[in-house]
Amino acid sequence: MVTKLEILKRKTRVRKKLKKSSSDKMRLSVFRSLKHIYAQVIDDASGITVVSASSLEKSSSSLGSNIESASKVGSEIAKKAIKAGVKEVYFDRGCYKYHGRVKALADNAREAGLKF
Repeated sequence: MVTKLEILKRKTRVRKKLKKSSSDKMRLSVFRSLKHIYAQVIDDASGITVVSASSLEKSSSSLGSNIESASKVGSEIAKKAIKAGVKEVYFDRGCYKYHGRVKALADNAREAGLKF
């Protein structure tokens, strides 16, 4: 079983590497719960959320499995970000491993035109 300390270490390790590599890009942050998935494009310089999407929104309410909803959220966040003028971000997976729903969200965000 994974402890809270291990989760915190993984989360800080991921963010530390990302902030070293690119400070001028915005961050695509992912949060997943047991039922839903949330994505935000965050401007760390000013500390604001530019756009956000989740599986709770009305447009994605009638989805099938969790992976299907995550892929829909990925394409939605990419469309909203491009509309807001954001074309390149860095992907902050947080404390989650890059597989399953997180990977589906990232792949569909790339396919929709977001670069990271």
